[in-house]
Amino acid sequence: MIIIRKYKPHDKDSLIKLWQTSFPDPAPHNEPTLVLAEKLKVDNLIFIAEKSEQIIGSCMAGYDGHRGWLYSVAVSPKLRRTGIGSKLIKHAIKQLNQKGCAKVNLQILQTNPQVIQFYQSLGFSVEERISMGKFTDLQR
Repeated sequence: MIIIRKYKPHDKDSLIKLWQTSFPDPAPHNEPTLVLAEKLKVDNLIFIAEKSEQIIGSCMAGYDGHRGWLYSVAVSPKLRRTGIGSKLIKHAIKQLNQKGCAKVNLQILQTNPQVIQFYQSLGFSVEERISMGKFTDLQR
């Protein structure tokens, strides 16, 4: 049985290992230990999929009072295409809805277009937007 629950401090090493497996070669600002520490300073909208006390998936969410975001959606490679990702996304959206969130966004790397169909099956659609970013002077 798969359980979806909030992240707990004892999950740290297993979650980081999952992210390292799922997101190899991250940019320095996306290094898993750093991302986790910074996220926990803000909130704990980190959801874990667990089976037999093993972390098999994760989804990090954010809400700024206007719209929600999904980040770091990961499922163990051997368990992909089994419904775990869908359960995580639906759980995260439900939690965001409870906070008053009416719209959820996510970004997909150009190097990962194969997940577009997955997100479309959950009701997401491609929007005509240009995503821009800027690093601040904060050095990590």
